[in-house]
Amino acid sequence: KFHEICICLFKTILLFPTLHLQYIITRVLSPPVNVTIKEVKANFAVVAWDIPEGDPVIGFAITQQKKDVRMLRFIQEVNTTTRTCALWDLEEETDYIVHVQSVSMSGTSPLSEPLRFRTPREAETQASKNEVTMEEVGQATQLRAGELIIIVVVLIMWAGVIALFCRQYDIIKDNEPNNNKDKAKNSSECSTPEHPTGGLLRSKNNNNRLPSVNIIEV
Repeated sequence: KFHEICICLFKTILLFPTLHLQYIITRVLSPPVNVTIKEVKANFAVVAWDIPEGDPVIGFAITQQKKDVRMLRFIQEVNTTTRTCALWDLEEETDYIVHVQSVSMSGTSPLSEPLRFRTPREAETQASKNEVTMEEVGQATQLRAGELIIIVVVLIMWAGVIALFCRQYDIIKDNEPNNNKDKAKNSSECSTPEHPTGGLLRSKNNNNRLPSVNIIEV
């Protein structure tokens, strides 16, 4: 029995690479989904798509064809995780059909559902650009008007603050002479002047009154 078990294990080891390769070959990738056109112009377009979860995708392949024309353009890129591709050198007012495939180590997936789109005229593209430019100009004008309003309000507030400060300063300046007069008056009342005949007058005090001294000459 031990000999038979060893033989079975040996056969399994030998057959494992073949079984693994067969599993990889038989596993088929799912085609990309949600294939759409994100941007289209007269001679330019951008294709976008999604990959089903779990697929070991390492790149993509795109087939581009004019409607009712057999000539194809094939675009393939590997070692990338991007989900968009730019189509260039298109003709204006032309119908195109696009298929997308996923690329893995084992090969490519089936073709996605065909995506049909039509390129516009160059004049229409320029008109759309002008519309976008006018919208941007309108938005910029609105922003500038709002900024001017804010600036005017701030200037008015500063002018009010400066006027209030000047008014308070004038009031304080007008009150300064009156304060000086009151101080001088108070100081003169508290002082003791000399009598013109050589005597001394009584000093003025709010609480104590001292008698005056008179000198009579004979």
